[in-house]
Amino acid sequence: MNNFIVIVLDGVGIGELPDADKYGDRGSNTLANMAEYLGGLFLPNLQKLGLGNIASIRGIDPVEKPLASFGKMNEVSVGKDSTTGHWELGGLHIDKEFPLYPRGFPQSIIDKFIKETGVKGALGNIPSSGTEIIERLGEEHLKTSYPIVYTSADSVFQIAAHEEIIPLERLYEICEIARNKVLTGDNAVARVIARPFIGKPGKFRRTTNRKDFSLDPFGYTILDYLYHNNVNTIAIGKINDLFNYRGIKTGYKTKSNAEGMDKLLQVCSQDVSSFIFVNLVDFDVYYGHRNDPLGFAGALKEFDDFLPSLLNKMDGSDRLILTADHGNDPTTPSTDHSREYVPLLFYSKEEPSRNFGIRNTFADVAQTVAHYFKVNNDLKGNSFLYG
Repeated sequence: MNNFIVIVLDGVGIGELPDADKYGDRGSNTLANMAEYLGGLFLPNLQKLGLGNIASIRGIDPVEKPLASFGKMNEVSVGKDSTTGHWELGGLHIDKEFPLYPRGFPQSIIDKFIKETGVKGALGNIPSSGTEIIERLGEEHLKTSYPIVYTSADSVFQIAAHEEIIPLERLYEICEIARNKVLTGDNAVARVIARPFIGKPGKFRRTTNRKDFSLDPFGYTILDYLYHNNVNTIAIGKINDLFNYRGIKTGYKTKSNAEGMDKLLQVCSQDVSSFIFVNLVDFDVYYGHRNDPLGFAGALKEFDDFLPSLLNKMDGSDRLILTADHGNDPTTPSTDHSREYVPLLFYSKEEPSRNFGIRNTFADVAQTVAHYFKVNNDLKGNSFLYG
């Protein structure tokens, strides 16, 4: 089929980076710490590929002849944001961290948000999880019609609103105005996110109508180079938002890992000579940020069970990379991302398995994809396609 697939297992790190101390992440190791906490992980298909050959993970022993080449990658860019990690996988190095607001946004930003969007006020303005803040402020939102503004440890400006109080089109309009007229310059957060919800007090729940308004990548990425060289580019899941839909010929939004995996199998059956870029976000959103190692392990097992179906779809011309964008250790007190190496598994039925050791940058992924499609570029990184 001549397809190259890159799957980002969002938040699945494999050990602290040398500069983890700067980020308060000393000791973080998403996979190994989770395995220790649970008394071991059972991921037989990832084990066969060579996951246990990368690092010591309880329950996942190294194998003598792994099916995939294996290693781990160092993040060169500053920060530990999803956007930064994905852009580096796409071939960029980001030398300035996106702005963070651990105590909420300055009043000047909130005042400008109210003025530019025409809302009558704003609730919240604190860091919080989305489920907690709508339970806390949802009833007041129903009474006042004020949108709920909040952030997190990521570089995000999130706007929650009940779909019956602020209709979706209006919420998206508010977010677009915030993106283009408020969160700019030194306050240019990576993403403005619409977070609609429904229900009644005590029974509020977020809907699947989330929409991200991201920054454009700070330069051409592998998606741009391929797109402009007439290579079919397909994005599944969060990839679309993180690259602000740039360089993507066909994008599929997904609501879960399961939906993303199903869509990937469908795409592999019908598309040829394509770059297929996939993000599976459940590990991060539902389990890493909520410090739920058992749920995290369960999601990994679901992915592991899916792997044979994917590998059976591939022929000798196809290539597959499994990796991550950062860590999100569910066993540490923090509910934030963690500054970690990310695993690297490179599968090809044609190429023999190799030990990649530590790759210097996530951008090696982009160069490998470019090498495969024979596209000249100015991206960072070095290809590991044939050596």
